[in-house]
Amino acid sequence: QLAMPLARPAGHIPEAAWTSGFREMTEPWKGAVGGLGVAVFFAMTIGIISWQALEQPPEEWVLRGRAGGLLWERRGALLLRALPGGRPVAAIAVGSVPAAQPPPPRDRCWQEGGQFCYTWEEDAELHLSLEPPPAPATECYGVRWTPLRPDVVLKDCFSMANVSWYGGPSVHAQRWPLNGADSPAQPLVTGDLGTNRTGYGPLLERLFLGSTGVALTVAPDVPLLLSLERDRQFCLVSPAGAAAQPLRYRLCLSPDVAAAARHTGSRLGGPARALPDMALLGSPIWRYHGPAGSAAKIKRGLRALARRLKRHGLQEGVLALGERCTAVLAAADHVAPERRKRQAAAHGWEPSAVAPLQLAITLSPYASIASPLFLRSLRDGDTESRWLTLPPRHGGCSVPLLSTWKGRLCARLNVTSEAALGWYLARARRLRQLLGAAYVAVEGAEGNSFLQRAVPPPAELEGDRYTAALAAALATLGNATIISAGASSSHLPLFVQMSPRRADWSHAGLKGLVPSALHYSLLGYNFFIPDAVGGSLDSDTPGDPELYVRWLQIVTFLPVMAFSTPPWLCCDAWVLNLTRQCVQRHRDLVVPLIRKYSEEWLNSGSPIFRPPWWLSPTDPTAFTIEDEFLIGDEVLVAPITEKGQRWRDIYLPGAGQVWLDARTARAFHGGTILRNYSAGLAEVPFFVK
Repeated sequence: QLAMPLARPAGHIPEAAWTSGFREMTEPWKGAVGGLGVAVFFAMTIGIISWQALEQPPEEWVLRGRAGGLLWERRGALLLRALPGGRPVAAIAVGSVPAAQPPPPRDRCWQEGGQFCYTWEEDAELHLSLEPPPAPATECYGVRWTPLRPDVVLKDCFSMANVSWYGGPSVHAQRWPLNGADSPAQPLVTGDLGTNRTGYGPLLERLFLGSTGVALTVAPDVPLLLSLERDRQFCLVSPAGAAAQPLRYRLCLSPDVAAAARHTGSRLGGPARALPDMALLGSPIWRYHGPAGSAAKIKRGLRALARRLKRHGLQEGVLALGERCTAVLAAADHVAPERRKRQAAAHGWEPSAVAPLQLAITLSPYASIASPLFLRSLRDGDTESRWLTLPPRHGGCSVPLLSTWKGRLCARLNVTSEAALGWYLARARRLRQLLGAAYVAVEGAEGNSFLQRAVPPPAELEGDRYTAALAAALATLGNATIISAGASSSHLPLFVQMSPRRADWSHAGLKGLVPSALHYSLLGYNFFIPDAVGGSLDSDTPGDPELYVRWLQIVTFLPVMAFSTPPWLCCDAWVLNLTRQCVQRHRDLVVPLIRKYSEEWLNSGSPIFRPPWWLSPTDPTAFTIEDEFLIGDEVLVAPITEKGQRWRDIYLPGAGQVWLDARTARAFHGGTILRNYSAGLAEVPFFVK
């Protein structure tokens, strides 16, 4: 055994000398030589292993295209690199396979070309593929992980190191980029932020953009959990189980983030994109919060609010009734005909009473189990077809799937039933006609009621299919419809109402306005209605005039201006004058711009409200700016979002371009930062080309 490591040099030494010398050794010398042989053996073994480790690169190409490709990193990660220089684009930590296993050098599908396959026995199978180029400067790669055991959890985590990410879900305290958000792993479905602040909000798409020019899209039929780990990573998780499905997504590489956004925008909605009623853009919404005890009180309150608005020169707009007031008026429609005639004579409602103001009513797909609406369906035997139901047990009857909506136990409309949808839409049309309403708003479109009850949903209602189906149905009411949620529905001619915000300066309040606007627009939902000026949710400092003013200045440049508290109730007279000026600026400057760039959105899918990196797609400074936005390419808005601040730094995007301060007409070059730029309380800095 001791001679084995020495076998190679033995051929160069005479056999007689070697053997005679060995025989003459004493026993101690024999032990010394034996120890030396063992040491040499281990040294050579370690050397060979070290040499092999050094020879194997820490990462190797597994799939290469023309613009870039994917590498396998030995610690268990997929790396997306751009060619020719190998610029890092994305790093994906793989949690599906044992980290101790070596990188996949063996490719089972190398003969097929443009593909890479590898199997970790008893764990998972990886399949990578080059996909047909969707655009001349874009290259896409398909990634599919298939579990080989029911208990395998498929998990890919996308690093935020040196990459700013955008898109995905809306959250309670909206951030731009998404790197600043935190959320535990949970189903990637829309939800109500009012009842679950740690959940995802009412608008999302399975699309993420990286500042390096990468676009990540996840297949719509993949059951998916998403976690957001602030400034570290976000993870896609396909849950384990007997019905576990492959985790499938696509990575597309573009020259920069703006090119990636243009590519993904062109695919959102496609040629089916349509515009909502553009007349609403120039019509401020005034939410009614007056007496609601009876139909007569509501009508008197509406007339009083209309008179007040006319007195202050704000007579053009929309009076919005909440769901409760709408229900009171709807209930009055169900009284006996003789009584209805007497009521009409005494308390008649004529839309002309508030003209030129228009009316918006609010509905939801929910019905309280104590409401006449639900009880009638119960009496008529329509519950199974009209409302979502739980599957029957042991041959029993189906029972309604009950949800909580605004503190009440409710049934929810069954959007998979044509009869139920037909009944619901007919009711909405009847109420709209009865009340002379110009707009119908539908709340409660978000969320998966089955998942909220920890019940597996039927296939036709998995994920956000409820929201998508309801949106498609509401679009048939016409383009004067407002919905509270969006998922795979950006192409429909609907306005989307944003979630209520806190009346404070946090990211759940004022600071989240611009990030939310950029998020909605990037995902194709350009025609959104921000929360009311000043915020709708209570805060520790109610009635802050400065907050009201700064909020007003931001929404002046967004699609629709909405008010819950009128300016004459919250602030001094100068704020009322400022409100009139802002409404006029919105009509004269902003609405024409939105109309102009809505045509571009129809043709190309480009967002109307754009981040600064749209004009500076390779400038890292632009990637993290969350308090500026562009309208198209020609107006830059830089509002104040800090309490007490009267100046701010302003980044002007677009190197080589010239911007004019709209107030002073001073000219500045793009690609620069204006330090300590003045912005008094009555001023909002904005620049035009």
